[in-house]
Amino acid sequence: MQVSYNTNHSRISSSLFHLRSMVTATATTSRTNTVASVSGGAFTTVSERVTIERDIKKSKFIAIAGHIPDERSAQSFLSEVQDPRATHNCWAYKVGNQYRSNDDGEPSGTAGKPIHSAIENSGLDRVMVVVIRHFGGIKLGTGGLVRAYGGVATECLKSAPTRLIKSQVPMGVEVSFDLLGVVYHQLQSFKAEDIKQDYDTGKDGITMVTFKISFDQAEALEEALKTNCSRNLVFYKH
Repeated sequence: MQVSYNTNHSRISSSLFHLRSMVTATATTSRTNTVASVSGGAFTTVSERVTIERDIKKSKFIAIAGHIPDERSAQSFLSEVQDPRATHNCWAYKVGNQYRSNDDGEPSGTAGKPIHSAIENSGLDRVMVVVIRHFGGIKLGTGGLVRAYGGVATECLKSAPTRLIKSQVPMGVEVSFDLLGVVYHQLQSFKAEDIKQDYDTGKDGITMVTFKISFDQAEALEEALKTNCSRNLVFYKH
């Protein structure tokens, strides 16, 4: 049986337009030194705030790493952990494809950039690292600063417990009334959430069923519906 996919249909039920991506955290938490990015809408982040301290040539470096859900949360995180008594409060964060860094008075490119590189190399996302420096009287030089800031940031991230965040995909399917029982059975089997039904499709005997499904289950659910339904189905993905 052929199933058609239509992401640019001229009229989609209003309930489908109001679907929003929803992110849920898995319960899997682990300590790891190497964290790989996960494709398909999932990402790995730190599950709790972590702090390490290192003394480097009489300067004290304190690195603090934590999860930030979005860019707006970065300022709140910085306000919570920065030390106004410190010589420098340098930081970087990454939220999806968005990132920022700040040297906070250190020579340009010697603090914020190596912190950001540590985040990139960790494979983590939606993470912010603040490195606080209390100057001890010995200048480290450009190379020394890059190694110090990047090194403590990397060590901090390696010691952090992590968790996998899975995105849920909003979907919809147009079905005839007599197939509703089959469709609902499959949705429940795949643990679909936020299942809604809209009869205002403008088509006789046809209803729109919308739902959210874990991204890694979406294709399997479509295959199950194809197998168990004997008619052509039209799927919509937001």
